[in-house]
Amino acid sequence: MKGTRVSLRYAKAILDLAKDQNSADVVNGDMQTIFKTIIGSEDLQDALSSPVIKGGIKKNVLKEIFSDAHAITLGSFDILIENNRIAILKAVAQKYTFLYNEMNHVQLATVTTAIPLDEALEEKILLKVKELTGSGATIENLVDPSIIGGFILRIGDLQYNASVAKNLSNLKREFKNNTYISKI
Repeated sequence: MKGTRVSLRYAKAILDLAKDQNSADVVNGDMQTIFKTIIGSEDLQDALSSPVIKGGIKKNVLKEIFSDAHAITLGSFDILIENNRIAILKAVAQKYTFLYNEMNHVQLATVTTAIPLDEALEEKILLKVKELTGSGATIENLVDPSIIGGFILRIGDLQYNASVAKNLSNLKREFKNNTYISKI
């Protein structure tokens, strides 16, 4: 990822300032919104990384899109533009959320399913993750129809694969290794 070290430094500085002003939670919400918005808009990504568009225009666009953001978040736009680093805003937002979760001992649980999760199932997964790890988690749902059904849960280095595709693969392997069936 481009600008990883630099984005981490900016994210740390923003988090330190937010902690000093007791607004780390609010700024984290802003950063999550910023990350999702930039990921969802290719035009915004292009505008932020374009050398042709002036910094003042970029700042006005960001302040218009994120008009309800906290003052610290809005100030971070100014600093990034001033230092010609606004193109890494997405990475800064992602790193901020990572550092915030690390500070609060919250892990990221990635759940891959064949269809999107509903809220009731998300709550059950959060409870199971808390039971397994002893700490809270945020859920990122990835949709992959190739797993057919079930789910794949990944928390840090741990992975639990309860997908239908995995079960079918195991069943196929057992049939191949079964000498009684192969003689029929």
